[in-house]
Amino acid sequence: MHLSRRDLLLAGAGTALAATPLLAAAPATAAPAGTTTPGGSAAADGSGPATGPGATAGRLPADALDAGLGAITDAGMVGVFAEARDGRDRWRGASGIADLDTGRPMRPGFQHRVGSITKTFVAATLLRLAGEGRVALDAPLGRYLPECAVPGVTVEMLLNHTSGIGDYDTVLFTSGYDVERLRFTTFTPDQLVRIGLGEPRTGAPGAGFAYSNTNYILAGLVVERVTGRGAADEVHRRVIRPLGLHQTYFPGRRTRIAGPHSEAYLPWYDGQLRDFSVANMSWAWTAGALVSTAADLNRFFRALLGGRLLRPAELARMRTTVPLDPAQPEAAGYGLGLLWLALPGGRFWGHDGAVFGHATISLHAPDGSRQVTLGTNVTHYQVPGQPDPIGAATGAFLVTALSGAVTARSAGATRTPTPATPLPAPLPAPLPAPLPATPAPGSPALTRPLPR
Repeated sequence: MHLSRRDLLLAGAGTALAATPLLAAAPATAAPAGTTTPGGSAAADGSGPATGPGATAGRLPADALDAGLGAITDAGMVGVFAEARDGRDRWRGASGIADLDTGRPMRPGFQHRVGSITKTFVAATLLRLAGEGRVALDAPLGRYLPECAVPGVTVEMLLNHTSGIGDYDTVLFTSGYDVERLRFTTFTPDQLVRIGLGEPRTGAPGAGFAYSNTNYILAGLVVERVTGRGAADEVHRRVIRPLGLHQTYFPGRRTRIAGPHSEAYLPWYDGQLRDFSVANMSWAWTAGALVSTAADLNRFFRALLGGRLLRPAELARMRTTVPLDPAQPEAAGYGLGLLWLALPGGRFWGHDGAVFGHATISLHAPDGSRQVTLGTNVTHYQVPGQPDPIGAATGAFLVTALSGAVTARSAGATRTPTPATPLPAPLPAPLPAPLPATPAPGSPALTRPLPR
């Protein structure tokens, strides 16, 4: 959608989140605090309570994490959940409301539409095929998909978004009304590819980073052509099942999330929040249709970055990056379905994702030892150029989870934890104002407005 994509629903709806009476009445502590477990585990279905004393275990600053989630809902987000890990120590928590109609609280084990984090799973699948000699990353796209050949475009260029191929979703979703009109429409991958290939090129093949969902629809078709199996089945066979990710799946044409989950809200033109948790996700397919949980995503990235999923050569290829912004190459880079950000404490690897109403970000230390995954249930709320307190609170939480250390707290003291590493203001470019939900048109930010 280009401008419309980045400013989706702003016509009469950009300030609806802050103005929604239901939201104003929702307590930020509906699902307060978190639990910190030294080497423990918990139910993954999201049904268990998310409450706990906030006691610290290991090196995770539990009090600061509890307060950080509360700050996100205090800033206006309806509901948020997260899981942080440091080695075998784990903290998980939630804050706010999952369903405004019922008042049901957010839970940390909820299933969530994780959007473009799907791309990391698909890239890992193709890299496993490359390790077996079944796909050559340097080969032209036309070797595997002659009907989709673009001169100069290789398989690797699809995975690191340097192909210059246009984005199909900028055609599908030009306004919020398109989101409603198409929410139950089934799209085939061939339809999506034809739209993307029909769009103007964003640049010469290999010239630079230009995000396009069409790249990963093509990547899914390469997986199918090489293996003779459905792309979703192949991702499940090569990644999801071996890692025991029992809450992670492609929904296919099913419109409902299978397990416990939150609603997925968009600020609508009438000033209310509209739920899009029930929708046909075929438009996203291998670019963004995956459903998962915070725990499963942390397990996946821990295995990926720890070398348990890919061989060293393929993992090194995945981590070979191009700058998100050539003017600031030290700020962030994108590899093969995997990005890094320069944050306090060093570079952290992972991906973000968003679909209509659900947003997720998952970041990890280079070896996967320190991790955080966070999900929220409202998207497209920020007015470009205006302050974004939700984004600022989210950025502060992520830095605390990744770089904060346990700090001593005297008995009976007021619970006002401080992360060991303070959040800079702002985070290093290209993230204008910490992790904005809706960056200005054309800005190379990590968290992009949907569709992703």
